[in-house]
Amino acid sequence: MKELINLKIDYAFKLIFGKEGNEAILIAFLNAALRLPQKSRIDGITIMSPELNKEYHDDKKSILDVRAVTIEGMQINIEIQLSNQYDIEKRSLYYWAEMYSRQMREGMAYKELAKAVTINILDFNYLNQTKNYHSVFHLYEDEERFQLTEALEMHFMELPKLVSKWRQREVSPWENGLVRWLLLLEGSENQEIFKILEEIAMQDPVLHQAMTAWEKTSDDPNVREAYFARRKAVLDEKAAVREAELRLKEAIQKGIEGRAEGRAEGKAEVAKNLLDLGMEISKIAKATGMTEDEVKLLKD
Repeated sequence: MKELINLKIDYAFKLIFGKEGNEAILIAFLNAALRLPQKSRIDGITIMSPELNKEYHDDKKSILDVRAVTIEGMQINIEIQLSNQYDIEKRSLYYWAEMYSRQMREGMAYKELAKAVTINILDFNYLNQTKNYHSVFHLYEDEERFQLTEALEMHFMELPKLVSKWRQREVSPWENGLVRWLLLLEGSENQEIFKILEEIAMQDPVLHQAMTAWEKTSDDPNVREAYFARRKAVLDEKAAVREAELRLKEAIQKGIEGRAEGRAEGKAEVAKNLLDLGMEISKIAKATGMTEDEVKLLKD
């Protein structure tokens, strides 16, 4: 098996799912993800900001999400994340609000606003309340559970849960299109999955197109150079988050074992470390139990 770029790196994901000319791939993924009835399935789509290389070089720290609009006007944003940077649901809601509000034009009626959808593909377990790998959220009335509007839709797809269900043979890429597309993201790291998808691709022309584009892109030296630079930045960020979590856990453990004074010193030490890593003051305060003013004093 040749070395393929990892599609869980947002740069690589966008090269396959968010590139002009690969609209059929994105449409197949979205039809599987949104579970639309046959009469409402997506037939055409416009990929927004398809010039990935320009976007990447302009801001290497930005999240390279996939933005698209269907023929019917539905607004869609897809983001893939390797590590839990917290407040994912708030960021997803912000992206939704931005997509929804930017549709408004002078003289336009509110009823003309199209549905907006955010899709979060996560390489970690996030929703502890469920064992499902795919969770979908809408606006519902609290007691009687009727839907207020279909305009808001948020998806969370947790890859570790999916892989676990696949290993236990609870889901099958042969039978489920979304399972197929999400497992594709694991293909560069799992030879068994890759071989299964190769077999399925013999019967699925769009999956075959995706795998062919993936292999061809992986052979491009310019792409590989940009990919490895992006991969390093993403993995460094993931490592920083993990290191902060471990330091916080260690400090909390020391605090439990020591006196109140020792706990305060441990929190201050962790707060300083998190400041050095560039974490926001509000998040540090929330993680350590300190006030924002106390954290600011450490910064000064």
